[in-house]
Order: sequence, then C-alpha cells, then structure tokens
Amino acid sequence: MKKQNPLEQIFEAFLWKSRLVILLAVIFSLVGSFALFFSGSFEIYHTVRHLFPEGGSEPDYAKLLIGIIGAIDLYLIGIVLLIFAFGIYELFISKIDIARQDNHHNILEIASLDELKNKLIKVIIMVLIVSFFKAVLTTPYHTPLEMLYFGLAILCVATCTFFIHKIDKEE
Repeated sequence: MKKQNPLEQIFEAFLWKSRLVILLAVIFSLVGSFALFFSGSFEIYHTVRHLFPEGGSEPDYAKLLIGIIGAIDLYLIGIVLLIFAFGIYELFISKIDIARQDNHHNILEIASLDELKNKLIKVIIMVLIVSFFKAVLTTPYHTPLEMLYFGLAILCVATCTFFIHKIDKEE
C-alpha cells in the first residue's frame, strides 16, 4: 500500500465521514413514516366513529370503504418511507445487527441501490393501485363511454399487477 500524504488522508477521512449526512434522511424518513402510520390510524378511527349517523339512519358504507382505503394509502406511503430509511442506513452507514439475530429473511434488508429501488417501486405501484381504487369509488359515471374507460383502466392496473408478480417470481 502506498503512503498517502497528510492532506490526502484528511480529505479522504472527511469524504468518508460525510456519508453520515444520510442520517438526516433516515431520521426524517422515520418521522414521516410514523406520522403517516398515526394519520392512517386516525383516519380509520374517525371513519368508524362516524359510521353510524345520529337519528338511527342507515350507515354510509361507501364512506367507510373510502376512509379505510385512504388509510391503507397512508400506511403504504409510510412503508415506502420505512423501507427507504432502512435501505439507505444499511447501504451507507451500517448493517443493522439486531435484524440479523433472528436468522429469518428480513424484508427490510437491502444489499444494493438497485434492490432498494426495486422494493420502493413495488410499494409505490401498490400505493397507486390503492389510490386508483379510491378514485374509482368516488367518481360518478354517467355515460357508457365513461364506463368503458373505467373498464380499460382496471384492465391496465390488472395487467401491471400481473407483470409485477411475474417479475417477483423470476427473482
């Protein structure tokens, strides 16, 4: 190994330690994830609490479904942030030792940036599917052409989901 001059050693040490700025992204991704989990839980609580209107009238199950789907959307985005936080921590800072004590496959274990990207893409696609489902439930349809567009959109979502599962099986 060749001898480095002192300036080069100092710069390389600084460069290596600068990766710790990633901790900001990890911490705030966790904060955002927790906030989304709490918001999703509040959404379900609020929806169920208002399920039975005063006066004993029929409960609005469409609002219940829309509220729960909205909460699922929040949970999924929280999962995206959680996966991102674990992934960048393991890639740039350190492996999470406590996660390896179980000897079970850890879903949040990330080995490369490509693996992190692929996991995030899959969850983001699920968020989009849930958001689409929520939009479908809240959109009124008046003409046969709108119903045709609705059917084509469902076909596109189903086709994308099929290909995602096919890719998962190949990995």
